[in-house]
Amino acid sequence: MHLRPTLYACRMAVLAVCLPFLLAGAPAQEPRPRRLCVMEWNVENLFDTAHDAGFHDEDFLPAGSHHWTGSRLWRKVNDIARVVAVVADSAGTPDLIGLCEVENDSVLTLLTRRSAMRHLGYEYIVTHSADARGIDVALLYQPVHFRLLSWHAIRVNSRSHGLPATRDLLYARGLAFTRTGIDTLHVFVAHLPSRSGGRAGDSNRRLAAQTLWQAVDSVQQLHARAHIVVMGDFNAGPRDRLFRHAPLRLTDAPHDAGTYCYRGVWQWLDHILVSESVGTPQPARSLRLPWLLEPGRTYGTDMPRRTYRGPAYHGGVSDHLPLTLTIEL
Repeated sequence: MHLRPTLYACRMAVLAVCLPFLLAGAPAQEPRPRRLCVMEWNVENLFDTAHDAGFHDEDFLPAGSHHWTGSRLWRKVNDIARVVAVVADSAGTPDLIGLCEVENDSVLTLLTRRSAMRHLGYEYIVTHSADARGIDVALLYQPVHFRLLSWHAIRVNSRSHGLPATRDLLYARGLAFTRTGIDTLHVFVAHLPSRSGGRAGDSNRRLAAQTLWQAVDSVQQLHARAHIVVMGDFNAGPRDRLFRHAPLRLTDAPHDAGTYCYRGVWQWLDHILVSESVGTPQPARSLRLPWLLEPGRTYGTDMPRRTYRGPAYHGGVSDHLPLTLTIEL
């Protein structure tokens, strides 16, 4: 029986042939454009249906308060894949996808191996933090366009400051095509603590941001012109003081409403930041697909169609909109 090669296998074959020549400096034509498509999205409680020991995920079980079932999980996973397909049609298949509010490897395996995305050849890495609910961040990447060299989670030392444990930061280092060949690209994915925690939440968020900026500074001290991309849900707008000392620049589109709507007011909570060596032909924009939105009954403005309203299943994909950005190295 003859098996048809998968797209992933073909891409890996291209990498295996081309990369040694590029590394050695031998003349070779780049097999892809020099631009990379970056996507970030808080996907609102992407849980599986099994209990993870040691974490408070009971609400998102079939018998829990949210009555989270396999069919609801599958619907959400395939809706996420559908959004990635739309981005692929308009801007090219995203090379890097930072996801917030994912529970574990189980849901990422469903997304990358069994959903409509399974033919796109994504690999993924995910943190396993001490967050009480088991919420983590993940990076999906195209291995032909981002050759992963190493990665690790960065723990925010919240407990040592008398604060609740929060999500780890994810750091990945890999090779990507640039204008002149290939170079190292450093990627961070973050989900900073919520604004609903009062003073403790504010302190925890500032601590997480400080930890993130210190990690970025460490990279820049070793490589002054390092290519760096930081993305995630910061639970803070672009004018928030936690960005005052950020060693990177924000890429938010100035006339874009943002990624999150609270009481009829749109806000930028999700951001993509880049170092000076990373070009951005256009600013980062939210993906305002009609089926990701719904009319706001109370405040008269469209808002994201979320998966849950409180404990009531609403059938949407997320309470945040995805964010996309094209970069040049």
